[in-house]
Amino acid sequence: ALLARHGLHFELQAPWWHVDELIDLIAAYPETPVVINHTFLPADRSPEGLAGWRAALKRAASVPQTTIKISGIGLSGRRWSLDDNRVIIRDTIEIFGPDRCLFASNFPVDGLCGSFDTIFSGYKQATADLLQEDRLKLFHDNAVRVYRLPIAALT
Repeated sequence: ALLARHGLHFELQAPWWHVDELIDLIAAYPETPVVINHTFLPADRSPEGLAGWRAALKRAASVPQTTIKISGIGLSGRRWSLDDNRVIIRDTIEIFGPDRCLFASNFPVDGLCGSFDTIFSGYKQATADLLQEDRLKLFHDNAVRVYRLPIAALT
């Protein structure tokens, strides 16, 4: 409640299977916006794991005051690749929409699986077919809005 009173939001880093607790938290504090970090941690890439993660994303996205950061999606023990992460990126954007997603860095931790250039180039490649205005939202405008950054919009 204090976060909302001071014009702030809540940053959540939790695995997707805590979606019920997230929904309860939002119901208790509906005036407090929530930013979900690290794409709700889709570490289990099995068909069952991805199905659970997608269902959790849909539940979280059903609450309008949630936003999600696409970050921290590398897999343990593997180099970051678009083949491993494209479905995570695209499903997140499809479920939350381009107005409620933003790309973020998880550096220096993400340095364990790839360079900054590798990861952000992957983000760019995964979204190359989207409208330019949606890409601007994902890479810039949504971060400016959510974090109230004093940066002019890119054109």
